[in-house]
Amino acid sequence: MSEAAELLPLEATVKALIAATNAFDVQAGLALFTATAVIDDPSTGHTFRGRAGVQDYLERYFVGYHTVTHLLSVTALGRTRIRARVDFTGDFGHEIGLLDLAVDTHGRISRIDAALE
Repeated sequence: MSEAAELLPLEATVKALIAATNAFDVQAGLALFTATAVIDDPSTGHTFRGRAGVQDYLERYFVGYHTVTHLLSVTALGRTRIRARVDFTGDFGHEIGLLDLAVDTHGRISRIDAALE
């Protein structure tokens, strides 16, 4: 299978997450994650675990800061991993970030490792 073919379902997941967070729709965002998902975001100083942690992350850093995200590029990191380079704007200003997403066999996000450039 080509890298482009591997990218399509994962890219759709990234785009769905961005659409949910840009709409400040926490429930739509949560639906994209596994129950045991982990978000490791050193820029916040925290690691968020499980549905409660993901909900806290989405509410605090997307809804709370009025964050709007634009997808700049995606790179396949294998069949179940993708790196999204994104542009964030919000009450905090402007940042470019990387989101390394891993998905389970059902296409739900099991882990995000976030970093700022």
